[in-house]
Amino acid sequence: MAHLGSRRGRVLALPAGLALTASLGFLPSGAASAAPVDDAPAAVATDGPKLSYVVNVKGGRSTAASVKKAISRAGGTIVIAYDRIGVIVVHSQNPQFAQTIRQVKGVESAGATRTAPLSVQRDTSIGAQEQPLTSAEAKAAAAKASDEQDPFEPLQWDLPAIKADKAHQKSLGSGKVTVAVIDTGVDDTHPDLAPNFDRAASANCVTGAPDTTPGSWRPGPHESDHGTHVAGTVAAAKNGVGITGVAPGVKVSGIKVSTPDGFFYTEAVVCGFMWAAEQGVEVTNNSYYTDPWLYACKNDDDQKALVEAVTRASRYAERKGTVNVAAAGNSRTDLAADEVTDTSSPNDTNPVTRVVNPQECPDFPAMLPGVVTVSATGAKGLKSSYSNYGLGVVDIAAPGGDSTRFQTPDAPAVNGLILSTLPGGGYGYKAGTSMAAPHAAGVVALIKSKHPKASPARVKEMLYDQADAKACTNPYDIDGNGTVDAVCEGGKYDNGFYGAGMIDALDAVRK
Repeated sequence: MAHLGSRRGRVLALPAGLALTASLGFLPSGAASAAPVDDAPAAVATDGPKLSYVVNVKGGRSTAASVKKAISRAGGTIVIAYDRIGVIVVHSQNPQFAQTIRQVKGVESAGATRTAPLSVQRDTSIGAQEQPLTSAEAKAAAAKASDEQDPFEPLQWDLPAIKADKAHQKSLGSGKVTVAVIDTGVDDTHPDLAPNFDRAASANCVTGAPDTTPGSWRPGPHESDHGTHVAGTVAAAKNGVGITGVAPGVKVSGIKVSTPDGFFYTEAVVCGFMWAAEQGVEVTNNSYYTDPWLYACKNDDDQKALVEAVTRASRYAERKGTVNVAAAGNSRTDLAADEVTDTSSPNDTNPVTRVVNPQECPDFPAMLPGVVTVSATGAKGLKSSYSNYGLGVVDIAAPGGDSTRFQTPDAPAVNGLILSTLPGGGYGYKAGTSMAAPHAAGVVALIKSKHPKASPARVKEMLYDQADAKACTNPYDIDGNGTVDAVCEGGKYDNGFYGAGMIDALDAVRK
């Protein structure tokens, strides 16, 4: 199990060797087309590895129609076309497909979404630290819980840290608001999630096309529990069972975008944003980065196309009324630095060492325009030891947990990590900016509950204005060994560690 310094607290290692299949699924009328074009392709090479591509079209539908014909001639099979944003998902075994299609009139950019073939995948992702909830802890917590608390709520130091316990006395949030957890899948049968689960806004987007088969959004028996944990933090019901979510009265949906091997590829992420947008979801939570590049460089033809496709999808969702929230990442990295070293990309084949400028090679979706980027704090309110940071990058801070030896919670809580739901009716602790983001998403949902007609821009403005300003922690020596571990830049109301400050659930329901 990986330690808290992992570059992303998001997915666990899973069995390799499961192939993706191109299930086309359903999208609302006019949102996308999901049939290959009929033109017979010309004689092109088909002896390469089967890869997935995104093709970004410029211009309107007439341009897209001609590009689709060119895709077929170049040996591509269209999985789905998101015509509203001009993004087409394609499979091809033509080794020259990307180079060929980039020359076609009307194509803005095109690139392979992975470096490993569709039928051969292995997981090199890093999992968040996690610990089980012991029966002794559960019993002790239940004995201390007040009549107003769910049984394990005394262990949730994160709720009073953002005044969510006080907020719940005024409002639990509106059932008309849905937070979509774009992640590894959500177990909607969990007793703490079932009362608030929005099946209509849930889907499996792994292939790039949404599959709405009942239960398709759940993690498989050997797949990551990450998404279920995130969902509980957002909206576990206040129902006398287990834990309490930040917004226990709102709805939560699951949009599965992680392959069985734990990869979050571009086509799935695009599908996730588009599905959420078309279902009228108010908030998305994105506790991942888009594989296989930790930083995707815009001076690379393939990587540029991936950033463009997800940017179009996230912007479309925001135009449709969705606030997109994302985790800042767990590399202890200053994302505002001129250069950082990446040793993990591409993570689906053979990583190489690169020195990149994050402003030119963003970690996405966290660093995309309009996205609420969340850093993590521990039980003492300090930046978590692993959390990324950066002035002008981090928008706001939220509890993500930290090693208990760095930041010990006050009793009756006993663990410095975040307690939440796990598949099969279980509960456990995790830490990461993956855990911080859903706290912020929950507060956004409370704001939207209070102000249902507020635009995404206005909701984000309220989120930042209501935050409890927190000055830089300098010197920052989280392990107390005499060495400065990170340098925070900025002032009290906007800095690299905490952005606008700590999220405030109480202000979200009363202002």
